[in-house]
Amino acid sequence: MENGTIYLVGAGPGDPDLLTLRAARLIERASIIVHDGLVSADILALASPSARLISVAKKRSHHTLPQDEINRLLIREAKAGRDVVRLKGGDPLIFGRGGEEAELARACGVEVEIVPGISAANAAAAAAQIALTHRDAASIVSFVAGQCKGLSDQNWTGLAGKGRTLVIYMGVKTAPQIAEKLMADGLSPDMPLAIVENASRPEMRMIRGLLAELPDLVAAHRIGSPALIVIGEVTARSDAELAAQAAEAAA
Repeated sequence: MENGTIYLVGAGPGDPDLLTLRAARLIERASIIVHDGLVSADILALASPSARLISVAKKRSHHTLPQDEINRLLIREAKAGRDVVRLKGGDPLIFGRGGEEAELARACGVEVEIVPGISAANAAAAAAQIALTHRDAASIVSFVAGQCKGLSDQNWTGLAGKGRTLVIYMGVKTAPQIAEKLMADGLSPDMPLAIVENASRPEMRMIRGLLAELPDLVAAHRIGSPALIVIGEVTARSDAELAAQAAEAAA
């Protein structure tokens, strides 16, 4: 029996209009979709009524299926001759473990195709109208995971500060440790930031503040997942600054 193909598909931030055409077509024709918890109901609604939808939602301290079992599920279905759409929030290769799943598929002799999606960072920046890079504020942008093993031992020195933008994925639960870590590395407590929750979705919220306020902002506004923390001067371009630029351009 010929093996099926595993399609690692980026579902983007949740708005179906932000899917790539390739992603939408694969979802619509799929017979099996193995999806993460952050994939929106609106996107899953694009699937055929006859499709088998398998949720492998991960939550803090609880996995519906451990990663090893997800891997075995994908390989088992493909080895049985079935094509599998592995649907991931954002982009499969940015904190999505798409690289691990692709490596395993190749090692098992299963064909794999990776379909990129709009990452959470790009979606949050666009929806909140924050330029991650800007000639007047930042020429470097870095992505880090705020929820991972050994967070306190990671070296983030130089990732945030003047002329730099730092985007933190999965940082809501570890906001106190993140703020403490960055300030201990020398970042000013007054560094501006924005928290973008549910980017691109109808319930999206954006909260602005300062680095020292990060834990209190998360608690006071009851920020939940999915949310990104964007740290840098790009988040604090005031209306007065923009008005002055507009006046200069019109002169």
